[in-house]
Amino acid sequence: MPRKWAVSTSDRRSYHHGDLRAALQQSALQLLDAEGVDALSLRAVARHAGVSPNAPYRHYRDKDALLAALAAHGFTELAARLTDAIAHPAAPGADGADRAELAETTAAMARATVHYALEHPGLFHLMFGHPCIGHPEVISASDAAQSVVATHLAAFVPPEAGESLKIGVWALVHGLSVLLLGGRLGALTPDRTDSLIDAVVHTLLDTGAARTTPRADR
Repeated sequence: MPRKWAVSTSDRRSYHHGDLRAALQQSALQLLDAEGVDALSLRAVARHAGVSPNAPYRHYRDKDALLAALAAHGFTELAARLTDAIAHPAAPGADGADRAELAETTAAMARATVHYALEHPGLFHLMFGHPCIGHPEVISASDAAQSVVATHLAAFVPPEAGESLKIGVWALVHGLSVLLLGGRLGALTPDRTDSLIDAVVHTLLDTGAARTTPRADR
């Protein structure tokens, strides 16, 4: 039976003293994915969480502080997805060959990122297109996610090629995510989406910029 993408819509949970922040964050994430960043406000989050209008101010100075916290949360989750993707690739490269392993693990990271974007559309747009990404908290979380990619690629390609390849991978997955979220590629099934991601990744790795000699120490 074909898989279907599902936007995360966990049931509203009650909170008690000590987990107000978690309740507010969960409500904010749900509203963000359902209605977008423009509709998000501390008052709306409080109403959704079932708390007083002033409750969010215990943890967030203003809306910008809330958005920065959400974006940082998103990058932290994405880093975990990326780490898991390269630890459990869907189909290991034949005979453990460096080239095949690089292609498969890179595709696994790309799929993980696109899947995250499709599951959390509002959060994804916030993470990659809102002024809050300049907040130190967000920069730190974003750098950590990029480090997962960079560190993994460094095991396969020389340093001079690693940075350009990392940028290429980020650009690829971001572009695909935006196109898919905007419906620009038509109504693709999850399996067709994964096939497209894999094909584009392999095309990237076959270009001159990515055609590099495997590291001698592997």
